[in-house]
Amino acid sequence: MRLGRVKTPDGIKPVAYDMNGALRDLSSHIADISTTVIAPDKLAELAQIDISGLPEITGTAAPFLADVRRIFCIGLNYYDHAKEMGMAIPEHPILFVKACEATGATDPIVLPKGSEKTDWELELGVLIGSRAHHVSEDKALDHVAGYFMANDVSERHYQMELGGQWVKGKSADSFAPVGPYFVTKDAISDPQNLKMSLEVNGETMQNGSTATMIFNVPQIIAHVSRFITLHPGDLFLTGTPPGVGSGKSPQRYLKAGDVVTAKIEDLGEMRHEVEAFAG
Repeated sequence: MRLGRVKTPDGIKPVAYDMNGALRDLSSHIADISTTVIAPDKLAELAQIDISGLPEITGTAAPFLADVRRIFCIGLNYYDHAKEMGMAIPEHPILFVKACEATGATDPIVLPKGSEKTDWELELGVLIGSRAHHVSEDKALDHVAGYFMANDVSERHYQMELGGQWVKGKSADSFAPVGPYFVTKDAISDPQNLKMSLEVNGETMQNGSTATMIFNVPQIIAHVSRFITLHPGDLFLTGTPPGVGSGKSPQRYLKAGDVVTAKIEDLGEMRHEVEAFAG
């Protein structure tokens, strides 16, 4: 199933996307897409619904989960991205967090005040659906509710040149767009073989595949759960393929008026207009 939330004149509505991409209103079955809904037993119940019989509605994508808990990110997790950055392959997953709220698949990306080097990073996202603590790699996917696409928007000047860890360059408002929906785990046969692409103003910047990830999804979940108990509603952004602005020669960064479009195979598309900081 493809599940999400959309903004309508009557408020945010939970929806399922049918085979043709139409939005089917789930309000008669659930009040919202929340952490209680993404539990394995509840997703199994939703899977039994004939969504073709539900009312069709229109709206714009909101973040697919009402109560996102935390946003964990894995840095430098693609072999070809590490190569373009001239950096060594990490021995263990590089973990950091985004301290901003998730935004929708068509919400604007707002350049933070003083931005000099705001960059794009298309990423496969993983939605945790059940508590995970010290899980093994072979059991890790048991705790996954589904997959989604995301953009780990990053201000490189803040991230790399102002000292400390990466979080300050990763957490400006609007820097965690996700969606437009999440796809339940059963509907993605192989999360490690999905094509990915991102364009800025129609020019292809990133064109890669999750096949070049250094640490795969089970390895990431198993590793992080050694140190942090994972809970329903936690999101993982699993790294980006090559083609980021800071890896280009000359380097290229986002400016007001740019349009960023992206897609991941089977996970939908995003479109964001870039706006200047307005105070």
